Amino acid sequence: MQMNTPPRSTIRLTRRGRLVLIATGAVVAGTAVAVPLLSLESPKEKEKPKPATLVIPEGWRASQVYEAVDKALALPAGTTRNLLPKAGLKLPNDAEGNPEGYLFPATYPLNKKATPQTLLSYMVDTANKKFNAPPTAAGAQRNAMNVYQTVTIASLVQAEAATKADMGKVARVVFNRLERGMPLQMDSTINYALNRFTLKTTETDTRVESPYNSYQRMGLPPTPIDSPGEEAMRAAISPTPGDWLYFVTVKPGDTRFTASYAEHQRNVAEFNRNRQSPASPHPLGPSPRSRSAAAAG
Repeated sequence: MQMNTPPRSTIRLTRRGRLVLIATGAVVAGTAVAVPLLSLESPKEKEKPKPATLVIPEGWRASQVYEAVDKALALPAGTTRNLLPKAGLKLPNDAEGNPEGYLFPATYPLNKKATPQTLLSYMVDTANKKFNAPPTAAGAQRNAMNVYQTVTIASLVQAEAATKADMGKVARVVFNRLERGMPLQMDSTINYALNRFTLKTTETDTRVESPYNSYQRMGLPPTPIDSPGEEAMRAAISPTPGDWLYFVTVKPGDTRFTASYAEHQRNVAEFNRNRQSPASPHPLGPSPRSRSAAAAG
């Protein structure tokens, strides 16, 4: 039975921005496209050995992984992405050739024979070993999901949770809203649809025509939206028990979950008061639009 919910414009979940810029070892890969600069390095500096490993952080999108591989192997931008059709990746049928969610976050060796195909295959094979392990498959079945759907939920958890401690609760919110026929309305899916990383989501953004628009479309997005780590997968398999439908980060370290829309509005109002205080640091929480919309609702 589908439950009645407040008007769509007033139902808001927090967008947990996980804008990650990782610098590990000699490999530095971020979300921005690298712009070539004139080099003033000495000949000796130019002869530095190439990095021995490639680090893929939790929560990276496939597009970020492609850029990191190109950079690590000193290949022209776009090389790895363009080689995907010939990479022969062992993806589940549900993925339909899209490796999003299956480029497992880990540290990968870069030997002299490394190619985009070998690196992507290594990542996908690692994901398959992790995701197809008996506990994961059993957990997915227990939640009436298949493994691919569970990876998709884990990717949402990875994007939305403020801390590892919150992951189980975020997963429970996802399940509760799905079970009640409520749209997920998560800004992380909007950002994925628009191929961006931001904490700001506007009313216009929520009307974008995309299968990833969880404001306009019911159910899970058609694919994962990032590469979830093991903690997020555990949360998706065994979500924390609770009846929560909403969550908002009132201030850093204080994310509040509730089943009451009225209580959620009060939490958002407190968040807005904290945000208006000059002494308060800029919190990582819902987008500016969600703060005002939820408060006004």
